[in-house]
Amino acid sequence: MSTSDAQKKATNKYLEKFEDIKIRVPKGSRDKYKDYAALKGMSLNNLIIALIEADMTNNKS
Repeated sequence: MSTSDAQKKATNKYLEKFEDIKIRVPKGSRDKYKDYAALKGMSLNNLIIALIEADMTNNKS
């Protein structure tokens, strides 16, 4: 099924609110991290953000 032009435009508008960060992990680790995030009811992306935010809050200088 093809994506409509309206859907593409909406997706692009939504993505304009975000920036990408790329991290590298050892081979085989990605699935382990994704599974751990799923156990916590989160996506891997949300887990990483939550962990960074918590660390920033706990280590305010």
